[in-house]
Amino acid sequence: MRTYLIAFVIAAFVAGVLTPVIRRIALRYQVLSSTGGRHMHAHRIPRLGGVAICVALFAPVLGLFFVENAVAALFQSQVAKVLGLCVGGVAMCILGALDDTRGLRALHKLYAQIAIATFAYFCGFRIGAVVLPYVGELSMGIFSLPVTVLWIVGITNAVNLIDGLDGLAAGVVFFAGITNLVVAIIGGQSFVALIMAAMLGAVLVFLFYNFNPARIFMGDSGSYLLGYVLAASALMGASQKASTAVALLVPVVALGVPIFDTMFAMVRRFLERRPMFSPDRGHIHHRLVDLGITHRRAVLILYGVSTIFTAAAIAVYLGRSWQVGVALLTTTVVLLGLVRFVGYFSRLHTLRRQRARVRSRDTEMLRYVVPNVSERFGHAEQEDELIEALVELAQEADLAAVEIGLVDAEEGQEPFMSWYNSDCDPRVVVAVASFPLGRDANARAALKVSVINDFEEPEMSLQSDILLQVIADVLAHHLRRLGSELAPRESVLSEEIEDEAAGEEGSARSIPTAARP
Repeated sequence: MRTYLIAFVIAAFVAGVLTPVIRRIALRYQVLSSTGGRHMHAHRIPRLGGVAICVALFAPVLGLFFVENAVAALFQSQVAKVLGLCVGGVAMCILGALDDTRGLRALHKLYAQIAIATFAYFCGFRIGAVVLPYVGELSMGIFSLPVTVLWIVGITNAVNLIDGLDGLAAGVVFFAGITNLVVAIIGGQSFVALIMAAMLGAVLVFLFYNFNPARIFMGDSGSYLLGYVLAASALMGASQKASTAVALLVPVVALGVPIFDTMFAMVRRFLERRPMFSPDRGHIHHRLVDLGITHRRAVLILYGVSTIFTAAAIAVYLGRSWQVGVALLTTTVVLLGLVRFVGYFSRLHTLRRQRARVRSRDTEMLRYVVPNVSERFGHAEQEDELIEALVELAQEADLAAVEIGLVDAEEGQEPFMSWYNSDCDPRVVVAVASFPLGRDANARAALKVSVINDFEEPEMSLQSDILLQVIADVLAHHLRRLGSELAPRESVLSEEIEDEAAGEEGSARSIPTAARP
């Protein structure tokens, strides 16, 4: 146990020293992340943090060749596996660093990963058989090599794909490492336990620099390295425990988040008829952020899920048949809840509708009235005429209801105007949305619209939301033109912004009025 603690401390110390150094080097040579598109950050952030993790992880491992104790003796007796782990891990890190600095084609990276995984296989990291519940041992035979390569390459890329938010990949790897460490200590697997202790030390310190707001990313150099180490150590520990047989259930459960995300990415790209290696913005962390959850909270949610998977993986390893069943049932429920929460299948359904140009009923109706809305409202010479034009537009678009109410209206106060479609069946599904007439801070009134939805979804489609926002903006413009009391106010800054501006200047100053919306 003392050796594991020393490995943890050494790795943590090396990571703490090297990470800021690598950050400065990345800044100097402009090895920075991209922005926009599927990338979630507004500013470019240094990459190559994986190089610091790599050195920190293998420093205590290589140091065992220069000391004398039981763990060192075990390492020195398994030179092939030590080389397979260290050389393979460094090769993965170099591959990722090349991609971080120069950019590599997806197929070229895949070929290199297959070569490294094949090297690991011949160093003794192999799946000779799989132990399946209620089935027993299933020998791989001639399929041992391709199955091993698929396992290593799959886990490596699963960790890479989950690396989309500050601290997410490092945190997920940390929880998976805890599982491997506990299993290794209980099973007397000193080799795996020491590697996991070193990895945990390196990753934990790196998280201080990588958690939101991140000062450095691990990049592909880090995600490839950590994915490879997790995959290889799982095989190494299992082979020590069960000779040529390996039960992959424990590492699969421990890595539930990245494996789950990778599987859905493959299904999503297949259904969308896109290349499997094409990047997109449909990963689980993207979906959480798109739901309005902040970066930090999205990461903490996935940390919580990873904690559940960690406990379930340990229960699978330690438990009897009924305990294994409970653990697997728990992970299944969590996965189904996550699928439901992030709306994977509803998003796929929406994308298929968009690709087939199948729009909701309300969108189709609004498409034909929006092009003439400015001309229609422009003919109005008085406020009443403008309201009449709005009602005519609502009738033509076959909306369910239209209402204009004051933003600061008292409870129970009647809206300024309201119109209801008398032909609308009260049993139909309607979606309701409100649009301020002007900028949020300046609006005196808001346009509330109810549309008939024919997809049995009580939500406003994105296309309809945009079209109605255009109508609200044009209406606000003409209300201002007519001098209506419903027109937006002149732009003013809130007291909070005024105080902040005054604090920055050190004294009060006048602030020019913002442009009208």
